[in-house]
Amino acid sequence: MGKENIMSITKPLYNATANGNVEFTEAEYEEYEASLPQVEVSYQEHLKQTVRAERNAKLVSSDWTQVADAPVSKEDWAVYRQELRDITIQESFPNDVTWPTEPLAEVVSE
Repeated sequence: MGKENIMSITKPLYNATANGNVEFTEAEYEEYEASLPQVEVSYQEHLKQTVRAERNAKLVSSDWTQVADAPVSKEDWAVYRQELRDITIQESFPNDVTWPTEPLAEVVSE
């Protein structure tokens, strides 16, 4: 795996001079790019981050189901939310994730 720059360099970059901006030379571009922090991100790591982000969004969007006065079955939603947390321990994670089915938001009278 090769290392990639954290940010992409969009040419042109300039040096400010008394006579105005002067575009970087090729050597200056190379020096600038070499000074950027390097990261190594594999496709698998990217996929893991993507799945976790989707999982986290689903958890956030269901937070309301766990408040004391939520008119839904907290138990059903708690199971769903635990299944979301357990996605990362699925044997096929991150390549083939089985997403849990969101419970119906039926109003429950207690």
